[in-house]
Amino acid sequence: MNKILLHVEGLAVLALSLYFYGYSQFSWLWFFILLFSPDISMLGYLFNNRIGALVYNVVHTYSLSIGVVICGLILSSETILAIGLIWSSHIGMDRMIGFGLKYPTEFKDTHLNRV
Repeated sequence: MNKILLHVEGLAVLALSLYFYGYSQFSWLWFFILLFSPDISMLGYLFNNRIGALVYNVVHTYSLSIGVVICGLILSSETILAIGLIWSSHIGMDRMIGFGLKYPTEFKDTHLNRV
């Protein structure tokens, strides 16, 4: 049941991020170009599993992406807001399909399940 709740949570974040992105009338071209950019953090695995998991997890936590959204709102910066919404969409999409935060054992071990 907890796993299902985490997937639904991801769907909710994705849906809200998409809604506010569209409501703000940001470029959908840029959305699709940047949607998978947080996955660059997987390059940390070139060093080792511990560093890879650390870098991946920092980039794939809602606290940073939502912080960027808040900064965009406070600073009235459309660019920062758009980046935060795209970033949050990416994390929500990952959670929705079952990709979670990584354990340092190996890339496939996540807080949601083994991928």
